[in-house]
Amino acid sequence: MDKLKIGITQGDTNGIGYEVILKMLEDPRIADLCTIIVYGSAKAAAFYRKAMELPPVQFQRIDTADDARDGAYNIINVVGEDLKIEPGVPSEAAGKAALAALDAAVADLRAGTIDALVTAPIDKHSIQSAEFHFPGHTEYLEASLTDGATDDADSKALMMLCADGLRVALATTHLPLRDVPGALTKELIVDRITRLDRSLRRDFGIERPRIAVLSLNPHAGEKGLLGSEEQETIAPAIEEAYASRILAFGPYAADGFFGSGAYTRFDGILAMYHDQGLAPFKTIAMDAGVNFTAGLPFVRTSPDHGTGYDIAAQGKANPESMRSALYAAIDISRNRARG
Repeated sequence: MDKLKIGITQGDTNGIGYEVILKMLEDPRIADLCTIIVYGSAKAAAFYRKAMELPPVQFQRIDTADDARDGAYNIINVVGEDLKIEPGVPSEAAGKAALAALDAAVADLRAGTIDALVTAPIDKHSIQSAEFHFPGHTEYLEASLTDGATDDADSKALMMLCADGLRVALATTHLPLRDVPGALTKELIVDRITRLDRSLRRDFGIERPRIAVLSLNPHAGEKGLLGSEEQETIAPAIEEAYASRILAFGPYAADGFFGSGAYTRFDGILAMYHDQGLAPFKTIAMDAGVNFTAGLPFVRTSPDHGTGYDIAAQGKANPESMRSALYAAIDISRNRARG
């Protein structure tokens, strides 16, 4: 199999993106695994390397992904030399730089000049503009990589967090908690279960995945005493998915499900909302978690942490999640190629 070309976007230039990228690339073996193309700023990379006295990482400056040299770390400048770098400070300039990297990398992903994408963290507020009006990477990528054709079951993004054998997908993503119950329908949950099943088979090579579906309310609603969504919406969705020969089970109360270790008996878990899935996931996964955008025709992963403004340029950022995101992008791409 040919060596994969992996694009890496710089993320917010005032956060820890460059620190975790540079620390990851200190390992020369990565160049043996894949060809790296960073979409960002050579100036910013040099600034953070010098500020934290990191070991030198030699970047080859290129103009296009087609110019990338195998066995080297390549970088495409997507912003000008006048970029103002202010570690730890949210800024409009950093948001524009993050979007410039995203746009360039996505264009190459669509064109097939890179095989997969790994994104460093963005600031969801700073990046907002007339060109970016999304709650996060997931929604932006769904719109950008599918021409907005989200009625196609093979072109809908599914946010999934992965670490070793733990895989948690979300029925709803970046919604205010007050809006979650109204967003949950039987059709939506069946759709999410179906796409999670498809991803576990295609992206992770699991032949007959077992999927656990979490409840919305405490204690799975206590038979309607604490809410009716389990009886009226979630359980019927699970029954419909199971009738379609998907091994879906539940709904399980989230606290006991994770606290008892029941999650270890399943290949994938569908949580009803963001924090229900991500809080236990990040507790269990520690520093090795990966955010994977399943359900799209292209592979995208990212570390499961944010911009880390509070520790920017202090040498404290852990690159493990970024490293895991890169490895996951390679593994998922290879699984898809095997078909």
